[in-house]
Amino acid sequence: MSDSSPVSTPVLEVWCELQCPDCRSALDDLRALRARYGDRLELRLRHFPLEKHKHAFAAAQAAEEALEQGRGWEYVEAVLGRVEELDRRGEPFLVEVAGELGLDAEEFDTALIDGRHILIVDADQAEGKAIGVTGTPTYVIGGERLDGGKSQAGLRERIEEIADRLLAEGA
Repeated sequence: MSDSSPVSTPVLEVWCELQCPDCRSALDDLRALRARYGDRLELRLRHFPLEKHKHAFAAAQAAEEALEQGRGWEYVEAVLGRVEELDRRGEPFLVEVAGELGLDAEEFDTALIDGRHILIVDADQAEGKAIGVTGTPTYVIGGERLDGGKSQAGLRERIEEIADRLLAEGA
């Protein structure tokens, strides 16, 4: 009897902040990675709200609610695409985007009020600090941390290199 254990999918952790213009710039890279790897690479959203952005913590909670409702990345992209609007309008904007995407906006509003996702955001932030995340976007794949907050030049290529290696090792 042969033991065919399932091939593990490499995970790319994306430490992100939804009020961060650099994270918006990173969207093209993330779309390209999703197009190239599909289900062979798991993109995992991790929250690292920065204190200088007053709506970032609420936005992180809203993203968690979107994940729970099955449309996490779609929501993240929609909010990042309109960073200036989030700057100006805050929480009402977060709820409005949920409605635009056909999500349960009332549930978003309730989630932001009752704080049901705060612990996840806090835990992500604490873990990020522990592994040396200082800004966003930061990527972690195969044990390597890549800081996209300073420059995103060449990062996608580096991520692809690591992902290809991990996939080859797992094959």
